[in-house]
Amino acid sequence: MIRVGIGYDSHRFEEGRPLVLGGIRIPHPHGLAGQSDADAVAHALIDAMLGAAAAGDIGQHFPDTDPKWKGADSMELLRSAHQLVRERGYALAQADLVIITEQPKLGPHLAAMAAKLAERLGAPPGSVSLKAKTNEGMGFIGRGEGIAVIAVATLEVR
Repeated sequence: MIRVGIGYDSHRFEEGRPLVLGGIRIPHPHGLAGQSDADAVAHALIDAMLGAAAAGDIGQHFPDTDPKWKGADSMELLRSAHQLVRERGYALAQADLVIITEQPKLGPHLAAMAAKLAERLGAPPGSVSLKAKTNEGMGFIGRGEGIAVIAVATLEVR
C-alpha cells in the first residue's frame, strides 16, 4: 500500500534571525518568524508525512504554545515525526517540495537541502526533491514579506 500526504507551511520574514531552510543556513538579511527555527521546508515535509500516515499535523505534536519548542531545531522535529510515521508501520518512499519566495534565490542551495533532508530521514539520496519558484510579484510572497512551502510525501508499508 502507498499513502500520499500534502503539507504546507508559510512564515513571514523577521529581522535578527538566521534563515534556515531544509536544515541549511541560507545567507539572507532576514530569517523567518516562528517558535522554533521556523524552517518552513521541514515543517511542510513534517505535515506531509504525518498526513500520509493519518497521524495529525505538526501543531498537534509540536504546538507553538509549548515553551519546550522555543528555538527548536526543525531537523529534530522532522526526525521525531519520521519516527512516529515508522512506528505506524510506514517508510518514506519519496518527497517532493516547492519553496515559493522572491528572495533569496535558492537554486544554489537546493541540492544541499535535499541531501540534508534525506540524511535526517535515513532515506536514499535522490528520494527528496526540491524546487524553488517565485510568486511573480503577487501577494505577501511577491512583496517579499515571507516564504511558503508545499510538500508531498509518499509513504509505503515497511
